Amino acid sequence: MYSQADCVKEYGSQYNIGKLMDDGKLFKVERGIYSEEKHVPTLAVLMFKYPKAVATMKTALYIHGLTDAIPEIYDLATDRDAAKIKDKRVKQYFYPSDMFEEGIEEKEYMGYKIRVYSKERMLVELIRYKSKLPFDFYKEVILNYRRIMPTLNIQAIQDYAMESPKSARIIEILQTEVL
Repeated sequence: MYSQADCVKEYGSQYNIGKLMDDGKLFKVERGIYSEEKHVPTLAVLMFKYPKAVATMKTALYIHGLTDAIPEIYDLATDRDAAKIKDKRVKQYFYPSDMFEEGIEEKEYMGYKIRVYSKERMLVELIRYKSKLPFDFYKEVILNYRRIMPTLNIQAIQDYAMESPKSARIIEILQTEVL
């Protein structure tokens, strides 16, 4: 994907960009965003528009294969000091700077690189937001976590839990519902 400025730098002028679009070699994905591919996943577009954001909650759980519920709205995390994302397709989560960077990994999603929180970090986030999630969704994801528990880094889960607000409650839920 390319921004408008990248396209002008690469192809010389708006006229040349228009010619490439007419020839089917370049496609306008959204205002100011172009791609050489006709169809680009919405999440990839959002990650291009907001490069410092990280996929979290339902979006991250779907990407990791812990739920088959395709998110209707994309959950993106940003630093607490970041500007509000004014896009109806996005639900924004603000994290303190010290928590925001923890557990970020790059993952391939439909041929595009995206930033997403790790499975270990998402387990802690799932428990933190337990009361705000539909019960059936929560149970489905917890059961999937139980199934993959041997492949997870338990120390990382404990570290994320200890750094979170209400850490004692999170650790208690981890021990009773997951481990």
